Amino acid sequence: MVFTTAGGGANQLDTGYEIDNSLRTGGGDNHHLSMIYSSAASNLKTWTFSGWIKLGQAAHFSQNYPNEKYILTSSDAAVSTTGIGYGGYTSGNAGGFHLNDGRSGTYIETTSKFRDPSAWYHLVVRYDSTQGTASDRIFIYVNGESQPLNYSNTGDPEVDLNTEVDFFRAGTNIDATSGSSGNFIHNINSYFNSGYDAINNSFDGYIADFYLINAQSLAPTEFGETNDNGVWVPKKYEGTFNSHSFHLEFKQTGSSADSSGMGADTSGQDNHFKVGVNSTLAATDVTTDTPTNNFCTWNPLDAASNISGRFSEGNMDVDVPGNNVVSGAEANGCLSTIQFSKGKWYFEMKYEYGANGFQDTAGIGLIRTDTGFSIRGSIDTRNFSDNVFYYVDGPKTIDGTHTSYGDAWTQNDIIGVAANLDDDEVYFYKNGTIQNSGTAISKTFGDGFYSIANYHGSSNGGALFRLNTGSPSFSISSGNSDANGYGNFEYAVPSGYYALCTKNLAEYG
Repeated sequence: MVFTTAGGGANQLDTGYEIDNSLRTGGGDNHHLSMIYSSAASNLKTWTFSGWIKLGQAAHFSQNYPNEKYILTSSDAAVSTTGIGYGGYTSGNAGGFHLNDGRSGTYIETTSKFRDPSAWYHLVVRYDSTQGTASDRIFIYVNGESQPLNYSNTGDPEVDLNTEVDFFRAGTNIDATSGSSGNFIHNINSYFNSGYDAINNSFDGYIADFYLINAQSLAPTEFGETNDNGVWVPKKYEGTFNSHSFHLEFKQTGSSADSSGMGADTSGQDNHFKVGVNSTLAATDVTTDTPTNNFCTWNPLDAASNISGRFSEGNMDVDVPGNNVVSGAEANGCLSTIQFSKGKWYFEMKYEYGANGFQDTAGIGLIRTDTGFSIRGSIDTRNFSDNVFYYVDGPKTIDGTHTSYGDAWTQNDIIGVAANLDDDEVYFYKNGTIQNSGTAISKTFGDGFYSIANYHGSSNGGALFRLNTGSPSFSISSGNSDANGYGNFEYAVPSGYYALCTKNLAEYG
């Protein structure tokens, strides 16, 4: 299988409606956008949320409400918060989507779990507390399917008739640094006055095609549809917006609350978000990884056990610690979400390490994954029988055999990899310079499926591996795409090679 989309994430070449951009938010990085309404909406009882979500690092279990990762909140103080997020009220329900309303003390979560970091999920929350039948007041849909719900609250198990939420209430100070009664700030991601930890309860991943529509209870078919392959895909919303609704497409990179900002409202209602107070969101967080063109990332579910919880920037970065020994063997790092068995692919990796400047051994390359290989055990990727790697001190490994190869690399170097599975060739680059005088590494790929893999074997300092398959987490000084116009790379993509995204995989993979 080239690409897994558990839960029905988008994986197709073309749809009638294309989503061009997403926003990458980092749990632990204080990434948030903020907006306030000048006046409250007249209707606080009926609304619809729709957005596409791609998971980053899995939820942690270290905070008070350990699994709650908030995607959208509105709050004025800890006791009054409405929020939509990923995670669960209890550790046993971690991995679902949820709606929390602090005003009524109601917490609703899906009983189904969604834990695939390679998939884009479509989330719709449909709320109408004016409905006479309690079970008709809240629906949560994932990929067009209504989900079984678990209610955890302090009163009755259902939302009371005519309950009002904190969405659409007015704010007075968008840059407040503490919660204040009556100052409702709408945040993409959790922040100070949501009643939760601004960093540890923020969502890490990607969000795209973001709607909050006031005074309408809408079905998911207004925003998505099933294509001819049976996959739930985005659909253009043709409905209306009132003055308290918004649609965010994340097409710009500015920080202000206007049409040039990354939080620009494209509904025509000018409910623009700004980069919030103390937020670290930057232009690099606007990406082209979307539900209609899904890019490869590191996979936190396919990683050595000692780096669990060390992924960031939507799984583009992984910080591998020192002293990384797993079950008696040196730790392996991690694998990628996309695996491939044919085609010609290009990617880059920026290498960084800690303040001690320690450089023991690190590598980047490919490893075969369809033969029962598991990086979570004690296998040393350097000596695996079906791999190709380029190491920090210059040598290469082919199928577990180590020989001299190219230049050593160091802090902030960018290693390029051009993997030609059709002709059994691999080229490595250091800062744009091809290694081994341009002579290809000969590697027999056969019919196997291969993953991007890293390796870090230091017994001292850690290393940060910053993957770039076309949607980098770090600033690019030049900007290069492949021949199809996909990707953003520091160095020119070799002729005939392509970025690892589903558009290209559908054509060449």
